[in-house]
Amino acid sequence: YPGGQRFATPADYLAKKPTFLIEKAVKGMLPKTRLGDKLLMNLKVYAGAEHPHAAQNPKTIKLNEIK
Repeated sequence: YPGGQRFATPADYLAKKPTFLIEKAVKGMLPKTRLGDKLLMNLKVYAGAEHPHAAQNPKTIKLNEIK
C-alpha cells in the first residue's frame, strides 16, 4: 500500500488514544440499546493517575491483595 499502513494495529490505537481499549471493552458489555448508549456516556476513563475527581477521595485498589 503506497500511502503507508492499510490497517491500524492495537499499538496505533494505544499511541493515539490510550483509553480506547477500556472504552471498547466496556461498550461490548453494555446492552446494544439507547439505555446502553446513555450508560456509556457516564463512563470516564483517564490515562495515567491524574484526574479531576480528587474531591471524591478515590482509593487505589490493589488487585493482587483481594481474596
